[in-house]
Amino acid sequence: MSGEIKREWLEADYYRVLGVAKDAPQADITKAYRKLAREFHPDKNPGDTAAEERFKEITAAYDVIGDEKTRAEYDQVRRLGPMAGGFGGGAGGPGGFDFNMSDVGDIGDILGSMFGGGGQGGGFFGAGNPRGQRQMRGRDQEARLRISFDEAVRGTTTTLSLSDQSGQRSMKVRIPAGVTSGQRIRLRGKGSPGTPPGDLYVIVEVDDHHLYGRDGERLTLEVPITFAEAALGADIDVPTYGGETVTVRIPAGTQHGRTLRVRGAGAPVGDGDKTGDLLVTVSLAVPRNLSNKEQAALEAFAELSDESPRRHLFPSSDSAGR
Repeated sequence: MSGEIKREWLEADYYRVLGVAKDAPQADITKAYRKLAREFHPDKNPGDTAAEERFKEITAAYDVIGDEKTRAEYDQVRRLGPMAGGFGGGAGGPGGFDFNMSDVGDIGDILGSMFGGGGQGGGFFGAGNPRGQRQMRGRDQEARLRISFDEAVRGTTTTLSLSDQSGQRSMKVRIPAGVTSGQRIRLRGKGSPGTPPGDLYVIVEVDDHHLYGRDGERLTLEVPITFAEAALGADIDVPTYGGETVTVRIPAGTQHGRTLRVRGAGAPVGDGDKTGDLLVTVSLAVPRNLSNKEQAALEAFAELSDESPRRHLFPSSDSAGR
């Protein structure tokens, strides 16, 4: 047994949380988690505390039944639910009884880990712990983990090293796709030792990408365009995150800073069964060194044009704003 069995396993129906049957294949559980995680992700529901709590509930459920080994332990504990509840009221002394976890073998290990028992010998308080003495929960810990932009977009499994009072240790950490910089990932039972052990909160720091940024599930890209392209309109080539090229239509009269959306040209959403959008923001590239012909052409254009972009600053005068 993993030793991470939690008292809340008796109360929380993780299959109901994810909306799957108890005998659902592992692939169906993963599919249900991805769908719900996308729907309730904090980036998609900014400021919605109910969605945030739902996302935490979904993640907690998948942390347990998303792993075959942990799921098997969870199922075994759930089958023992009523029995475990009955044991909880049976203390030694008049009218009560003593119960030895070793009498039920592997099941005793499970219940012992939940209620503080030592597995072999002793009642619910375990060997070496005086009856009635309260078990101390382990302290929660925090750790920072830096990952690349690509790892954050696609998700990854990496190794995290920790140093605490229990010594140096390392563990595998699953980072879900779409994680954002500053997001906290809760690893149940991975904190300081205790009964039960504390939790570990991993604070993710995401490196910048040399081209792309993030806006929730969408990628962002700044693309420079010339004055002629902005004024006359143009079709320009834009690189996508997947390495391909898409053509983006720049409408005539496009202003500096305008953002155009290219559907399906962003990055994988979740674990890759869907592709997000790409937000292309155009910036006006002003030439630094004009040739004689270019300068002459622009001067001629300036003479022909009577439009002023500053006219609105001087509403009381028709001649101002030049």
